[in-house]
Amino acid sequence: MMVSTVRGDFSKLSGKVELDEKDITKSVIQASIDVASVNTGIAARDNHLKSADFFEVAQYPTITFQSRSIEKAADGRLKVTGNLTMHGVTKEVVLDVEPLSPILKDPSGTLRTGTSGTTRISRKDFGLTWNRALEGGGVVVSDDVGITIDIELSQKSAGKGPV
Repeated sequence: MMVSTVRGDFSKLSGKVELDEKDITKSVIQASIDVASVNTGIAARDNHLKSADFFEVAQYPTITFQSRSIEKAADGRLKVTGNLTMHGVTKEVVLDVEPLSPILKDPSGTLRTGTSGTTRISRKDFGLTWNRALEGGGVVVSDDVGITIDIELSQKSAGKGPV
């Protein structure tokens, strides 16, 4: 009701990063999210988000991201521009990405690194227009949505290749 921020996440997602260690700007990122895995901590709200009022999971079961370009920014950060497809609509978005963490070897010998990226979108740009006016003024759902992506990369195999 525009009083506080509602946070949620998606528990089922997958992705692939082809990391070019010599020139990170030549790396490629793909991600896919199972929209039915949305979780805000309130089952009734989650069910509403899955309905035709919002994500319309039966018709649009996934959200996808495909990078188009990666640029170096200040302090080791990156600007990742790509196509975000949600609810059957594809729009360009720019993720502000933190520097990669130092690469570590886990107990099984797998090399791992991680980062986080953020962006803001207008949900209406993706056809998510449901709302309800409040008696005292204002609306139930904001148009402005913040997105945070936490990423852990692990080396696919002992040899070189995608992570």
